[in-house]
Amino acid sequence: MDLHNTNSQSLGADLRALRHARGLTLAQLAARLGRSVGWLSQVERDLSEPSISDLRQIGAALGAPISMLFGHAPIPADEAGLVVRRDARRRLGSGAAGLVEELLSPDLTDDFEMVHSTFLPRSEIGETVTRPTQEVGYVISGRLDLEIGPRSFSLNPGDSFRIRGEPFRWANPHDEPAVVIWVIAPPVY
Repeated sequence: MDLHNTNSQSLGADLRALRHARGLTLAQLAARLGRSVGWLSQVERDLSEPSISDLRQIGAALGAPISMLFGHAPIPADEAGLVVRRDARRRLGSGAAGLVEELLSPDLTDDFEMVHSTFLPRSEIGETVTRPTQEVGYVISGRLDLEIGPRSFSLNPGDSFRIRGEPFRWANPHDEPAVVIWVIAPPVY
């Protein structure tokens, strides 16, 4: 089995997808970073490997958590871009507010991303979220309270929902975790 580290293989594609999702050109992002367009182009084509400091700066400029840029695990070459094994999922975000997220999509190069979200018991988001996306979710286990715009919903296993750019908030006031599969278009991580 041929293993390779997808960090250099998919990092550039992920960065390009994030840049496109943010509506930025190479020149605009390069200007934000104080780097040349040529350097950024090489990073996006996996011809140049950015330093940790560069990745922090790129993450900040794209509004993406740094964990998203570091979390590539070694995978079999014949599975790259096609399969994500449970133990090779990339962690997203900081885990703040009691939300643990893992990327189920192989990378961010599609028109959407799929995320495994675990809402810890007695957790809730501190502020309302609004983003220019279409999102759907499916509750696998546990229960989750969700506000979409002015409406409130209590969701149970097997329930699903859709958010179309509306402000939303979530809370898990219960004693067990809630697990939700969340699909977001375009990718935001």
